Amino acid sequence: MSDTAIRVEGLGKLFQIGTPEQYQTLRDALKERVTAPFRFMRNGGSGKASTETFWALRDVSFEVKHGEVIGIIGRNGAGKSTLLKILSRITGPTEGYVEIHGRVGSLLEVGTGFHQELSGRENIFLNGAILGMKKAEILRKFDEIVAFAEVEKFIDTPVKHYSSGMYVRLAFAVAAHLEPEILIVDEVLAVGDQRFQEKCLKKMGEVGKQGRTIFFVSHSVPSIQRLCKRVIVLDKGRVSNDGPAMEALAEYLSGDQKSTYFATPSNSKPTITMAGIEETRRTLGLTVEFHSPFQFAPVLGFVIYDPVGNPVFGTSNRLEPPAIKIPSTSSGRIEVVIPTEHFRPNRYLISLWLGDGYTDYCELPKVLQVEISGLQMDKSSQEVGSMRLPVEWNIRKIAAVTEEAVSLFKGA
Repeated sequence: MSDTAIRVEGLGKLFQIGTPEQYQTLRDALKERVTAPFRFMRNGGSGKASTETFWALRDVSFEVKHGEVIGIIGRNGAGKSTLLKILSRITGPTEGYVEIHGRVGSLLEVGTGFHQELSGRENIFLNGAILGMKKAEILRKFDEIVAFAEVEKFIDTPVKHYSSGMYVRLAFAVAAHLEPEILIVDEVLAVGDQRFQEKCLKKMGEVGKQGRTIFFVSHSVPSIQRLCKRVIVLDKGRVSNDGPAMEALAEYLSGDQKSTYFATPSNSKPTITMAGIEETRRTLGLTVEFHSPFQFAPVLGFVIYDPVGNPVFGTSNRLEPPAIKIPSTSSGRIEVVIPTEHFRPNRYLISLWLGDGYTDYCELPKVLQVEISGLQMDKSSQEVGSMRLPVEWNIRKIAAVTEEAVSLFKGA
């Protein structure tokens, strides 16, 4: 028997904008017949609406072995959900093909796989039958499924009356416990609360250790990092990276980040209009300019992350010991010098936020990146993140022609 669970070759999916793919009931077909003449007149007698097309997926190829736990990650619109719907046989590809060896259990969105009029109990047996399981097999797992989903009191209630949380809990319990060889899970877990998400991640870890194949789509980098050894990154419908999790996640997180950032001032709130980061001889120099339609006492904060999104250091002028107060102004430049002797050579990402201590007016998550190279961490020192760094702050007011120093400075 082949050790290949899934083989994807040259996969592509073409959609027509304004004409979503639909799966018709008899009622839909009758309605189509009745409204067709009116659409014909609206479209000038052509019988067809003018539509544009776009490729949600294009030339996607990869192979997955039995027992692999694969993370799928990408920005909104990258094609993740389309790929999973093709793998789950909910929709077909426009080009290319997919080979799947093993029965598939999928949890793609609230509502997938359940019949609204049936009870939770009936849907468990229905899903098991779809997977090809015998009644005795389903009965053996039934109590475990209900207990995991925490819906004992409502198991004989039609699922159309379930809350979204109850629905997801039962759907995941069914998908994970009915022993499919391949488990496909989309970002739908975000509907559940934090405790249940943790419970699901633990269960998927157990499923993976049992030798079953898992496809896991999530925007949560820590969750992907925790579960997956391999990650496929999708970008605009194509595979941009397919490799070890740490490397693929680092490439994904650094995708659009640069060492500089520019934005147009807002007429309604304070805005970071320029930000830049550079390495200079054992220090990082962070420069931020801001403009505001009103006077306010600015509070600038930043967090530095490692390549896979783990925070390693962060502070703000208000959190510094002692706190640094910036006088009220409508524009300014803040220069921060951060020592780097406690940073390992690597690429780092920087998030910024600007507020007044009560309201965050401008948040820029992971907007900058910088490469720290050629420095060796002092082995006798603590890791960054468990200590404070002697950060220097220099604040200037930006005038129309010249810059007037406000002369606020914190030394090392």
